[in-house]
Amino acid sequence: MKPLIVANWKMNPQTLTEAKQLFNSVKKGLKNIKNACPGLSRRVEVVICPPFVYLPQLQTTNYKLLKLGAQDCSWKKKGAFTGEISPSMLKNLGCKYVIIGHSERRKLGETDEMINKKIKAALKIKLKPILCIGETEKERKEGKTSEVLRNQLKKALNNLTIKQFNNLTIAYEPVWAIGTGNPCDPLEAKKALLFLRNFFKKQLILYGGSVNSKNAIPYIKKAQFQGFIIGGASLRAKEFIEILKRVSKAQW
Repeated sequence: MKPLIVANWKMNPQTLTEAKQLFNSVKKGLKNIKNACPGLSRRVEVVICPPFVYLPQLQTTNYKLLKLGAQDCSWKKKGAFTGEISPSMLKNLGCKYVIIGHSERRKLGETDEMINKKIKAALKIKLKPILCIGETEKERKEGKTSEVLRNQLKKALNNLTIKQFNNLTIAYEPVWAIGTGNPCDPLEAKKALLFLRNFFKKQLILYGGSVNSKNAIPYIKKAQFQGFIIGGASLRAKEFIEILKRVSKAQW
């Protein structure tokens, strides 16, 4: 399976012009990397997850080295659900992936039971869910990381079939490291990865939490994660391209 690099733009940029400029800059950077590393398309997959409103415009500039994803979805197929976006709408706009269960959604009241419904709805139409899990700083200090991860997985993946289970991507994102500039030490993150490998033998497991071009490779080399979900650094085209450049040269 290809390593996966996911750019989560969150509620950025603020204009369509800026979104197109950022997308095109990443696209250009990927082409340059591809020229220097012809095997890139076989070695890594890059996914951009912009705000919903930009998906129709970015769909027209998509190409094989750059996939589109969404930051969330509803579990409802259609109906009177003001403000919700269905998985089929996302699929129609060219999305291949969808982030589900991000800690920022959980803070707004999203439960593991809701996440479970979203995963099933996404899988039903062959969208690939990226399930985010992770502990808070308090839970980490109390030594509850494994317990928290186990509980999140048990509820979020309740009643999934083996086939559905095999189509998941897991993103370990310690909540205390997201957007703080305080990334989890790669060897500490590896402990979480090894715990997750007890349940996920074949699925991709990504790391997220203050990833940048300087610390990316240790998560691959030392911790053996198979990719990243990247927030702030993905909004700076040069920085994001530098991450991709270094990853493309690494031996997975």
